Amino acid sequence: MLPGSIQISGETLSSAEIRDICESLRENSVRLLSLRGCQLSDRDFGRICRGVAESHSLAQLNLNLGIVSNINRVKQLAEALKTNRSVQSLFLHGSPLTDAGLALLNPALSIHPSLVALDLGDCMLGDEGINLICGLLPPDGAKSGLKELTLSANPGVTAKGWGRLAIAVAHSSQVRVLNLDYNPLGDQVAGMLAVAVASSRTLEVLDLEGTGLTNHSAQTLLDMVENYPTALRTLILAENSISPELQQQISDLLSEGEEEEENEAHEVTAREQNPWICQSNPSSQMVLVTSGLGESLLAETEM
Repeated sequence: MLPGSIQISGETLSSAEIRDICESLRENSVRLLSLRGCQLSDRDFGRICRGVAESHSLAQLNLNLGIVSNINRVKQLAEALKTNRSVQSLFLHGSPLTDAGLALLNPALSIHPSLVALDLGDCMLGDEGINLICGLLPPDGAKSGLKELTLSANPGVTAKGWGRLAIAVAHSSQVRVLNLDYNPLGDQVAGMLAVAVASSRTLEVLDLEGTGLTNHSAQTLLDMVENYPTALRTLILAENSISPELQQQISDLLSEGEEEEENEAHEVTAREQNPWICQSNPSSQMVLVTSGLGESLLAETEM
């Protein structure tokens, strides 16, 4: 039997229900476990963590909306992730981690062999937390790192912290999706992010919704998209003080880039299907660049 999913939202879970969930985890019959906003005792949370540690099938773990509610639960989750080898996506959106909690969790995150998507939105993080996250974005591809990162609604991070993240993103060899919506970034941080996007070879999606941007930073982003080859395909700028005209210009340029890559892909496919197609320069090499994300690993991040 293929692993299935357990998804529960806003419920008070009994010990019997927790026992059933843990049995499913140990039997490797669960690929997705989502307990968004549920109420459970500290003892039962510990049982869930032990089940996560023993599971070999669990790929996505959603503990959004306050489930990891104290430092003891952070420690239990960290211990579980040190043993677990299968989790690819971890969602802790709306957990009061603070920098201290993330410091306890970080060693497990940094050595996890499969983790590629992390949601730490609305986790009360500051600059020290961002420093730890930068370590999860390795620059040279020598080890695995995050491909999708959500840091929405962490207003305690300063421009200095966001600047460090921009540097890490610029040099990351893997990150594809970055969600920074509803942070008070402003034009200064947006300028740093524009440089990061121009430098990144992999970043395809950047969410800057509701981040206090104006036409000034939008013009910088427009210049970046217009004049530098980037992997960027989606830039979200809603709920900012940016004119519809500028937003449309940026959207049109990103669409043009995607259409060009689709045409290149079609040409390569045609050549593969018909090897007798003549090339004007037989010695030339064609590099195919694909931008499709497919199904996002952060599909469960919606509040």
